[in-house]
Amino acid sequence: MRILYNSRHRAPDDLEKELGAEFVDRETLLRDSDFLSIHVPLCPETLHTIRARELAMMKRSAFLINAARGNIVDEAALVEALQAGRIAGAGLDVFENEPQVHPALLAMNNVVLTPHVGSATAETRLRMAILAGDNLLAALDGRRPPNLVNPEVLG
Repeated sequence: MRILYNSRHRAPDDLEKELGAEFVDRETLLRDSDFLSIHVPLCPETLHTIRARELAMMKRSAFLINAARGNIVDEAALVEALQAGRIAGAGLDVFENEPQVHPALLAMNNVVLTPHVGSATAETRLRMAILAGDNLLAALDGRRPPNLVNPEVLG
């Protein structure tokens, strides 16, 4: 499988090689992906990152997967793209106006909807618990937690 990705920060070369991942620009990612899986934080820069323009760049056979935050995808534009057959389908673990789901999405047989529980497997939850424990133990030991997202709090 060819793995393409785009990010504000490119991964180190050794990690790209280990994963077989190729850093590409945003347009190439949209144009060449069979499955576009979104995993970004919601912030002013990512609000409606996927709109009609981006959906139009995707393959007709492509699937959009959003496991990040609902407001990253313009749901009305997604519904329109799905209804027009501009993309093949979508998998949504989050919704733009949670807990409400766009009514058209509920009726589509090419859309999989999960109520923000896409990670609810025993394996994933165990790894999450271990990760949380590792971070807690590091902090209690006076070390930098391995998954710290706000380093400014440490001063």
